[in-house]
Amino acid sequence: MIYLLAAFLPPLGLLLNGQPLSAVFNLALLVVCIVLGLIFSPLWLLPSLHALIAVRMRQEKRMHREVVEAIRQHGPPPAYRR
Repeated sequence: MIYLLAAFLPPLGLLLNGQPLSAVFNLALLVVCIVLGLIFSPLWLLPSLHALIAVRMRQEKRMHREVVEAIRQHGPPPAYRR
């Protein structure tokens, strides 16, 4: 769901994902790309692409943090021991 929001309303998607600074940057990027997109239309996709990448990176960071926390609580997996 957050990916759809990030694709169609990039600043709102980033804001709801807990990334307010990225949302502000994306809003500025959106304004610039709309103006310059009148000349070079593929620029209209840039804010959505930025939002999708930022949401994915945040999700990867959360998953990494969960794995690290699980390793701290339970130790490394049995196959990892040397």
